[in-house]
Amino acid sequence: MRYPASEKLEIIRTVEGSHLPVKQTLDMLGIPRTTFYRWYDRYVEGGLDALADCSPCPKSVWNRIPQDRRDDLIEFALEHEALTTRELAVKYTDEKRYFISESSAYPLPDRVCGACPRRAF
Repeated sequence: MRYPASEKLEIIRTVEGSHLPVKQTLDMLGIPRTTFYRWYDRYVEGGLDALADCSPCPKSVWNRIPQDRRDDLIEFALEHEALTTRELAVKYTDEKRYFISESSAYPLPDRVCGACPRRAF
């Protein structure tokens, strides 16, 4: 369950003001200790604003081909239009010394030529 910043602050103040040990207070509230201490660290470092929900989406995708490589691959694909996606991936890997899988090369013709009957990327 996601809590708004105001509820997180209320939980922090409840734990701070409790005469019971932190673990026991958190158990009564149903809040995991790791979650509480993460909130508490954020609160200490940045105040109430730091308790606001962060977007859970990643900042970058670990396996995305960098844009400059993607552009280079599209140019390479245009120069070698007769190759299948598998041949294109192998030739690109051999010549450019940068591994591109067949599945990474597969959707490229759609971006180059909208008339190609392949799936969208």
